[in-house]
Amino acid sequence: MRRTRALTVVLVTCLLAVASACGVTRGEESRDLDMWIPNSPGGGYDQTGRAAVGVLDRDNLTGGDIQVTNILGAGGSVAMSRLMSEEGNGNLLMTIGLGVVGSTYSFGVDARPQDATPIAQLIEEQEGVLVPADSPFKTIDDLVKAWSADPDSVVVGGGSSPGGPDHLFPMQLAKAAGIDPKEVKYVPYDGGGPLTSALLGHKIEVGFSGLAEFEGQVEAGELRVLAVSGDERGTGVFADAPTLTESGIDLVFLNWRGILAPPGISDERRQELIDLLTRMHDSKQWQQALKDNGWTDAFVTGDDFHDLLVEQDKRVATTLKELDLL
Repeated sequence: MRRTRALTVVLVTCLLAVASACGVTRGEESRDLDMWIPNSPGGGYDQTGRAAVGVLDRDNLTGGDIQVTNILGAGGSVAMSRLMSEEGNGNLLMTIGLGVVGSTYSFGVDARPQDATPIAQLIEEQEGVLVPADSPFKTIDDLVKAWSADPDSVVVGGGSSPGGPDHLFPMQLAKAAGIDPKEVKYVPYDGGGPLTSALLGHKIEVGFSGLAEFEGQVEAGELRVLAVSGDERGTGVFADAPTLTESGIDLVFLNWRGILAPPGISDERRQELIDLLTRMHDSKQWQQALKDNGWTDAFVTGDDFHDLLVEQDKRVATTLKELDLL
């Protein structure tokens, strides 16, 4: 029996050693990574996360495998809650943006994104004002006139929960146009896919969201862009859409996306992940991804990203309080 126990111990030890050498272990010594996407496939978080993984994987920057998992539910707050429960997991990353910040308030999640481990902000992105091809609104001026005359007659939607970018943008646009934001009829959808279906199915009159995920529908003539929210016009199929400022509306609105790790990872691992994303950011492949998706480079890491998250959290909370939603 002693001999059997000894052999068993030796066998288990050998198997663990082999697993560790093959990268099976999920401790911080592993080079494998998981990338969580807090929304549905095809949405903005998905596009950003998969673009980053594509560069990391293609250039073998991690030296291991990267697995992408979409975690749906409650505008990203389900994924946020799960991330916070993965304390100390240095092999997990998750895309984050203004929409997830808003969803934590909308769905009563106590955890704030800055309480995880902020790694890096990656991009900024302007939003678009989208309508179906057969919409009576041909210009942004048409929309504003009808909206101002009867706010109840225009139902708008976005791919984020209250407090997210697709909610904040129409509220700020309404305010800039002299419309009481409290009168805006906003319907939230869980990402760009459901929002597209709502627009094409005429469940809403106007959609507000990042533009990259709607390129196919705009190119096919199914959707039209009345205006964009940035300082400059977009490119490609979005080049003809004017900015709000061009249209006489004093508003510039930008969304952003970045990367978090769970709370409680070591300082050494945090720096390794920052260095990893810095190498990704500096690659030609990532610069091409920025161009292809119409994203603005807004790379900020570590403590500076933490401070930005605190600022954005305050921005969301203030807006929700003004709308009596908090």
